[in-house]
Amino acid sequence: MRMCRVRKGGAEIVCFAALKPPGAANVPSGHWVDTTSLKRAEHFRLYRAYAQPHFSVTADVDVTTLHARCAAPGGPSFFLATLFLSLQAANAVKALRLRLRGDAVWCHDVVDAGSTVLRPDDTFTFATFPHTERFADFAAAGEAEIASRRLATGLLDGGDGDELIHYSVLPWVAFTSFTNALPGPDESCPKIVFGRYHACGAQWLMPVSVQVHHALVDGIDVGRFFEGFQQRLDAPAL
Repeated sequence: MRMCRVRKGGAEIVCFAALKPPGAANVPSGHWVDTTSLKRAEHFRLYRAYAQPHFSVTADVDVTTLHARCAAPGGPSFFLATLFLSLQAANAVKALRLRLRGDAVWCHDVVDAGSTVLRPDDTFTFATFPHTERFADFAAAGEAEIASRRLATGLLDGGDGDELIHYSVLPWVAFTSFTNALPGPDESCPKIVFGRYHACGAQWLMPVSVQVHHALVDGIDVGRFFEGFQQRLDAPAL
């Protein structure tokens, strides 16, 4: 999958697409998790039986520092920078790398980002952004992937495995809550959505929604993601 920036009604719409930078692994690595020995084994069994086991948290993050960095001449893409820093924060939380596979649980060593890419006709396609250590590699691959994916036909690009965190962007709305469409109770890939960033006094704030499967992820895990994301936004290593 890949990413692109599109101007519509004066707003910048940033979308994602597939990229495979040099050296990126073709087969996700990880390990099986013994759910019977988990300290939250009871929680796993409880929420695994729920018909609707997902929960969503929406909160504002402070993007003042990143906004200034991106708005400066020659600055990076705000969208790609936000995606890169968010993916770093997500990978730092083990629970966000856990996936249901039938009645078993798999833990990925690293997860990638997948999201939508807006086409010229206002429909979207899906794209993938593999995790990289360096933002320069991430941005270069992302720009190329977006440019290609925008013109592609079909909805999927092949990057539809569970080694993804599903991202989306709603740049028209500074929302206060968000709910994703889900295929069913077994869907375990976290969903992260960025809303419209907006001025609040001297600050720039952006709403972020995180939707997860409660059999795998608790509120403390979502809280740690937000903490890690905010720390990276305050001191972006780009």
